[in-house]
Amino acid sequence: MIYFRDVETINIRYINWNFKYNRNNKHYQMLIAICYLIVKGLIQTNKDGTMKMMDFLDDQRMSRLYEKFILEYYKKHYPKLSVRASQIPWSLDDGVREMLPIMQSDIYIQNEDSILIIDAKYYGKTTQMQFDKRKIHSNNLYQIFTYVKNCDYQFENQNKTVSGMLLYAKTDETIHPDNVYQMHGNQISVKTLDLNCSFDKIAEQMDNVVESHFERVKKYE
Repeated sequence: MIYFRDVETINIRYINWNFKYNRNNKHYQMLIAICYLIVKGLIQTNKDGTMKMMDFLDDQRMSRLYEKFILEYYKKHYPKLSVRASQIPWSLDDGVREMLPIMQSDIYIQNEDSILIIDAKYYGKTTQMQFDKRKIHSNNLYQIFTYVKNCDYQFENQNKTVSGMLLYAKTDETIHPDNVYQMHGNQISVKTLDLNCSFDKIAEQMDNVVESHFERVKKYE
């Protein structure tokens, strides 16, 4: 601890987490996000043999942090791919777009051949009950399908493969979605990301997502 002898301790209750990031400090963004998870008690833990979510301040903020973590991971480790949170234009026959909502993707990954749209979901339940059976959340599926089909139309003359994925944070449910569908010419997959493991294991899962959709892609450490 000799390196920290001149560093003062602070009261965590008064930390301002609303940092502004730029090219000089953006490499701290993921580290600070992890610190936020720890301080706010948002990390998944094991207790009495079961996995549970610790108390958290609000679902919307946690969901946004989950999205940001995935986005920044791919930006950092796959710089040869275009990674961003992109808006997807509506494919309209007459150009009338009044009152249409903005289609804002969470993670939009692209190279010269393929596009993968990821919709990151941090829910207490990764499935819903329908007629006494576990089903994928219908609204989520409709949303990612709409994103993919409108994006596919945009690039229909460029021979790009457009795919979509619902990526849920894994919960302690006994049934987890792990499905791949071929829907009207496009692949739509529903997966879970297990956060209750070492970072190396989390990274391995995230790398598998990219490697399954983009050929000959290189990861940078």
